[in-house]
Amino acid sequence: MKLKFFAINAVVAALYTVLVIVSSPIAYGLAQFRISEMLNHLIVFNKKFFIGILGGVIIANLFSPNGPIDLLFGTGQSVVALLTTIVCSRFVKNIKLRMVINILSFSLTMCIIAWELAIIGVLGNTPFLLAWLYVAAGEFAVMAIGAPIFYLLNKRLNFAKQV
Repeated sequence: MKLKFFAINAVVAALYTVLVIVSSPIAYGLAQFRISEMLNHLIVFNKKFFIGILGGVIIANLFSPNGPIDLLFGTGQSVVALLTTIVCSRFVKNIKLRMVINILSFSLTMCIIAWELAIIGVLGNTPFLLAWLYVAAGEFAVMAIGAPIFYLLNKRLNFAKQV
């Protein structure tokens, strides 16, 4: 059981990392479209995917052009959003509603990433709230596209029983 848990989470982390590296021109900066963020929907089906998703975020942020600060802020944002979804999932049993909560959780917590971008000077003259809107819109778009994909994949793969 433990070997399967670690193996599946290692695959999730590796997949997340590869997707960020492949899409790196659009994965960092003010306009972010991290295709790998679709994998965040795994948490809706099973909280045990937390380790794999977070591991992927950490590894991917090691390659960030924003430097080590991305490890702190990127990982922190993911932890807050993932834990929010996990807590809400205790009370919400409908998978589609959980996915909506997950999308909103990740999009709203992008204020953490906007804060990071302000600290490292990426914003320039862009006001903080507009920067938050930019990064949140990118996150929302990717997560919204990923929701039906993962919903359909779950029908076939039953993510709840994979870990």
